[in-house]
Amino acid sequence: MSALITARNLSKRYGKKLALDQASFEIQPGRIVGLIGPNGSGKTTTLKAILGLTQFEGELSVLGMDPSKQRDALMNEVCFIADVAILPRWLKVKDAIDFVEGVHPRFNREKAERYLKHTKLEPSMKVKAMSKGMIVQLHLALVMAIDAKLLVLDEPTLGLDILYRKQFYQNLLEDYFDENKTIIITTHQIEEVENLLTDLMFIRDGKITLAASMEEIGDRYTEVMVEPQFINAASALAPMTQRSVFGKAVMLFDGASRAQLEKFGEIRTPSVADLFVATMKGSYE
Repeated sequence: MSALITARNLSKRYGKKLALDQASFEIQPGRIVGLIGPNGSGKTTTLKAILGLTQFEGELSVLGMDPSKQRDALMNEVCFIADVAILPRWLKVKDAIDFVEGVHPRFNREKAERYLKHTKLEPSMKVKAMSKGMIVQLHLALVMAIDAKLLVLDEPTLGLDILYRKQFYQNLLEDYFDENKTIIITTHQIEEVENLLTDLMFIRDGKITLAASMEEIGDRYTEVMVEPQFINAASALAPMTQRSVFGKAVMLFDGASRAQLEKFGEIRTPSVADLFVATMKGSYE
């Protein structure tokens, strides 16, 4: 199967700052990819390159197109959403539908209106009269009515309470995603998207430091709650990180044999958040 997105040696400078540094990766169709990194790591620049919003050095193909040269054609196949909590307060539901219908050729008005019938949103209702939950529902109606092959979400639930964040992702998974669509998500709320992801990419200082499927991550990384008598033996295997939980040493290993690690104590696959902290060690210093 051909990759939906292929990047080779992407680089981008803003003045003296290198925002992307020879970044290379592939994203296959029908995947949900988490692009995770600290502030200033290159996440937004990567998305801008994919969306044709910035020039870059290197090679980039999105849906078989060069975003820097074929952006208009590309955007017919792409949907991009940032913070869903922000919409003009004067905007009416029907105006939002009219606008998206006018700018996106793959927008299905009937589908949006059909979804809205299951909500309390009325065509004449303005954003300023909506609860946060209603705003999420409006965004979902607009997104799910676009038959886009690629959906890019940049911190989409920033500013929303946890209840509405979970609602957004649950509806997205149940009502939008299928094997023909690909979703890229950037977020600081890693634990809330972990169960949605099929693939994970970490970016640091403009470099892709990890790109793997969740299955590969489960096979490669192991966290062990080490029994006291085995601490020295476990430490000899050079764990990535070690921390204390309830008085016990918890060590994270990359590539070590699970059969060997089981001798030291209880093992599990690390959470994305724990793996992120381990691989980004030093980014916040």
